[in-house]
Amino acid sequence: MKYENILFDLDGTLTDPKIGITKSVQYALAKAGIVEPDLDKLIPFIGPPLHKSFTDLYGFTEAQAWDAVHAYREYFPEKGIYENVRYEGIPELLTALRAQGRRLFVATSKPKVFADIVIRHFELTPYFEAVYGSELDGTRTDKGELISYLLEKEQLDKNATIMIGDRKHDIIGAHKNHLPAIAVGYGYGSTQELRDASPEYTFHTVSELLTGFPG
Repeated sequence: MKYENILFDLDGTLTDPKIGITKSVQYALAKAGIVEPDLDKLIPFIGPPLHKSFTDLYGFTEAQAWDAVHAYREYFPEKGIYENVRYEGIPELLTALRAQGRRLFVATSKPKVFADIVIRHFELTPYFEAVYGSELDGTRTDKGELISYLLEKEQLDKNATIMIGDRKHDIIGAHKNHLPAIAVGYGYGSTQELRDASPEYTFHTVSELLTGFPG
């Protein structure tokens, strides 16, 4: 077995958080005086660190971006976190991987305090040895830093570890740590985005990932 340790992204990989995240962003923008009725326009916020997205997508200053993040967190813990759907086939995938003797971890840029709630809510806790996320102050929102921290804490062999995610940040973060990466096409990264990030493997559905998992 080549890949004994598997790092899973959360949003867009294990669960579909579209409604909760986009509504939370919509709420935060409204508090900043920006009205955005089309939730689909806010989909790019799914995956990357929030403060960076407010800066990149709306031109917020660093201070404005963090104000928006704080506003986002007024809505998200109460409502948005539960406006979420687990992708079909995920329990079966995780069950199969665990049955093969692999160790599973969550590696998400979402704050750990929220990631823990999502994992518990969807009854995924038993599948994972640990959940790693960022801190509320922005520490370890960079996926490369997060993965590095996880590898060190768990003392994982890089040659036996692989990252799975739906955005370029997951692939780039893995490669920064000299890990191979699996891109999943059912999340929120476009085909071009994922192709440009050069993952070692790409699967378009959960069932493909289940039947064709490498190593």
